[in-house]
Amino acid sequence: MAFGEKKGFFAKLKEGLTKTKDGMVGKIEDIIFQRPKIDEDMLEELEEALILSDIGMDTTDNIISQLRKDIKTEKLAEPQQVKDHIKKIVSDLITREEGNQLSDKTPLIILMIGVNGAGKTTSMAKIAHMLKEQGKSVMFAAGDTFRAAAIEQLEIWGDRVGVPVIKHKEGADPSAVIYDAISAAKARNIDVLICDTAGRLQNKKNLMNELEKMNKIIAREYPEADQETLLVLDAATGKNAISQAKEFGGVAKLTGIVLTKLDGTAKGGIVITLADQFDVPVKFIGVGEGMDDLQTFDPQSFADALFD
Repeated sequence: MAFGEKKGFFAKLKEGLTKTKDGMVGKIEDIIFQRPKIDEDMLEELEEALILSDIGMDTTDNIISQLRKDIKTEKLAEPQQVKDHIKKIVSDLITREEGNQLSDKTPLIILMIGVNGAGKTTSMAKIAHMLKEQGKSVMFAAGDTFRAAAIEQLEIWGDRVGVPVIKHKEGADPSAVIYDAISAAKARNIDVLICDTAGRLQNKKNLMNELEKMNKIIAREYPEADQETLLVLDAATGKNAISQAKEFGGVAKLTGIVLTKLDGTAKGGIVITLADQFDVPVKFIGVGEGMDDLQTFDPQSFADALFD
């Protein structure tokens, strides 16, 4: 990647995290730099600031507990050292051993799940755009057959990014759409098939059955394909995103999270909670409305953009 491209990537990330930085990190800096020494009062105020920044109680406890250890073992004395250690703790929390990268194997099937309104369809389009720029061929499967608008919306995005869409009529069996899409993907030697799914959680049993049926068809019809199941969450929903992650994690074997709309909220601390509380890596974050503003999640760049 060229130097200019990397700079552009980081500049977009930093700009997209402005509201979170001003909110969460701004509070942390006010607490740290307005106190003459590192003491218990400072730690209590930091704890409160983290909780108010939509970082969950358990994750906040983990951060503050590690900070206490660092203060003691490394004999921290300067306020800037406290900020640096919080940054390192956060970076360690959000870094996954299994990595935050989307599988680069082909053929690849991606199941996109998440509630309506989270940005699922636009995320599909942005991932498709990213993959096409890598030289890969992409196809969409309109697996959300419960809403005619979902099929139409996917077709619009398909036209915009130059991706064919396999669809059936509204109310059709979603698994039949996946079956036909796999057949078409094989026939056309498509590298990546991205499948939309119904965005509802009201009846978890129906959703579980539907996803199980889709997965059986994928395993039977395309066993050589690698598979990702990505959960799309709206960052602006804050702690509600945690509830959705728990609910969807109970009905699907997730391989990654796509966190949208980070640029429009001060609740970006939710990335830290998701990474800490769930054994599922964040793979993409949305830092703007542009086609290039869905970025592969890089933990170190995220921590740098937030704290520097």
